[in-house]
Amino acid sequence: MNNRNDEKIIFHIDVNSAYLSWSALKNLENGSEVDLRKIPSIIGGDIERRRGVVLAKSIPAKAYRIKTGEPIVNALRKCPHLVIEPPDHTLYHNRSKALMDYLYNICPDIEQVSVDECYMDYSPIAGKYDSPEQAARIIKDSIYEKFGYTVNIGISNRKVLAKMASDFKKPNLVHTLYVDEIREKLWPLPVSSLYMCGQSSAETLRKLEILTIGALAHADTSILSAHLKSHGILLWEYANGIDDSEVITEQVNLKGIGNSTTLKEDVCTKEEAYIVLLSLSETVAARLRKSAQLAGMVSTEIKYNTFQSVSHQTTLFSPTCTTNEIYRTACSLFNEIWNGSPIRLLGIRTSKLVSEEAPIQLSLFDIEDKTLSGQVSKKQQKLDTALDSIRKKYGPDSVMRGSLFHKEKL
Repeated sequence: MNNRNDEKIIFHIDVNSAYLSWSALKNLENGSEVDLRKIPSIIGGDIERRRGVVLAKSIPAKAYRIKTGEPIVNALRKCPHLVIEPPDHTLYHNRSKALMDYLYNICPDIEQVSVDECYMDYSPIAGKYDSPEQAARIIKDSIYEKFGYTVNIGISNRKVLAKMASDFKKPNLVHTLYVDEIREKLWPLPVSSLYMCGQSSAETLRKLEILTIGALAHADTSILSAHLKSHGILLWEYANGIDDSEVITEQVNLKGIGNSTTLKEDVCTKEEAYIVLLSLSETVAARLRKSAQLAGMVSTEIKYNTFQSVSHQTTLFSPTCTTNEIYRTACSLFNEIWNGSPIRLLGIRTSKLVSEEAPIQLSLFDIEDKTLSGQVSKKQQKLDTALDSIRKKYGPDSVMRGSLFHKEKL
């Protein structure tokens, strides 16, 4: 049994059917007599000339087995009288900002991971409440009273388990999933319920006769690695509640430089993704150099064509502003989190920024290899700076890596 008092407690706060809830409230505020949340309804429509898909669904629509990410035509077959509301991304952005500003005033140690969800470190506010569960209930109820929509809050001593807990029974509920509760609450669930386990991964596990999260937790890691590579090990770790990532607070991530791109066509191969990540790395690294800063942390974000978003970050041994180091790190993170599904958006973000004039503590690898830390790194920075100067004078496309010549196909 884990002693929960010895570890940080983390909340995962997730708006219930965010797009639909926010659109429903807007319609009600504008005089509508119909609450989209109480009838079979979805948010969906043509997004950047793609086929229309379900972005969010009401609880009554869920009763018709309508799923987020499926084509609208399929949803209409299941429920012919389905009400379809077009998305309003400006509205969603504004509602999201209002929520995050409100939560930040409750506890500044939050990490926003998408438009409708964030992690919160409970430690700074622990003295104000009798228990994490009480705090979560108060926060949940206050959001409803202030904004008129509901959230689920998951509580755990691991980020991934807090995320899983918030996905338990909805809406407007608080759930716990501590490490010592995974045997009872997590292991009986099907593997498809595990965070980061997409359809292709679940099908591979099914063929291996691994049907529950508990079976996955006890599976042979060498077999998982053989069939699912590093992603199989990540799923095994999550099934066992292994996750050492921390809440990346606003204080840490206050200054960050990043870039993302929505792809013209879904990317389905690692090679295509690498090309996009290289282009993003060049942009991000150039912005770092322009601001005379070095990045101590790199994060890679993936949004699948089902609109599920995942991200992963890592702290660098030594802060950097070189394209190659950011690209290498971004690709490594990509390999850890990509589940093989088609990709709609890729992004890279850097944080933990320091001035390029600040003294840098070298890693043991850098100290042992003076050539790497001294000559190669300096040459790379000089080369990147020279390329920045050329692009500034002759345009962004005046110098291009050979591997990016065919980027316009993506």
